[in-house]
Amino acid sequence: MKIITENDISYKIRGAIFDVYNHFGPGLFESVYKQALVIHFIEQGLIVEQEVGIPATFHEKDLGLGFRMDLFVEKKVIIEVKSIKLLANVHHKQLLTYLKLTGLKLGILVNFNTNDLNKSIIRLVNNL
Repeated sequence: MKIITENDISYKIRGAIFDVYNHFGPGLFESVYKQALVIHFIEQGLIVEQEVGIPATFHEKDLGLGFRMDLFVEKKVIIEVKSIKLLANVHHKQLLTYLKLTGLKLGILVNFNTNDLNKSIIRLVNNL
């Protein structure tokens, strides 16, 4: 059995993003894109979870589940889905923080509300 890497997953995620975007186009709510991605991943045989809680601690005390990743694919890649006018620096920082809190290596930030999807898929790597 071949172990699926973050790069393999990333390739499949990009394909799914383009399929969903080509079907719907820009301008819908994030929830539409998220649910379509979930369906696509399941059809591709990938494990996907939605709204997964991210634990945060401070001075060894649990702060509760204050953070939730939009999609979690194969327990290796976080996807944050947006449908907004412009991605801001805070969106990049949010995903990087999620990667640091979870100890994961790869996250993908995507904004579906765009005319140029290539520029709106951002791959972020946690330099552990």
